[in-house]
Amino acid sequence: MAPKLVHATVTDGPRKVIHAVRVLGGALEPAEVDDIASRMQEYLLAKHGEQFAAVVVIQGDSKETLRLFGELYAVARVRAAMFHAAVKWRPIDLR
Repeated sequence: MAPKLVHATVTDGPRKVIHAVRVLGGALEPAEVDDIASRMQEYLLAKHGEQFAAVVVIQGDSKETLRLFGELYAVARVRAAMFHAAVKWRPIDLR
């Protein structure tokens, strides 16, 4: 069964955004995390024309199990936005 994915954006400056994809319903293997990140980048290239989109993949339900994958700067920005409850999640289908 494929995990459910939700998407949010975190603003990083006037013209740059970081895309966060949260995995709901289970832990993933590192290869699956990389697959989700690459599918999200392909989606953003096709939909918005973003060639080098910053994508952070998040898994876990609580503070103890939360893991973020991506570039270090983007992970720090997304973690801070989540801490301040500044993200709004919406479902996304990356099939």
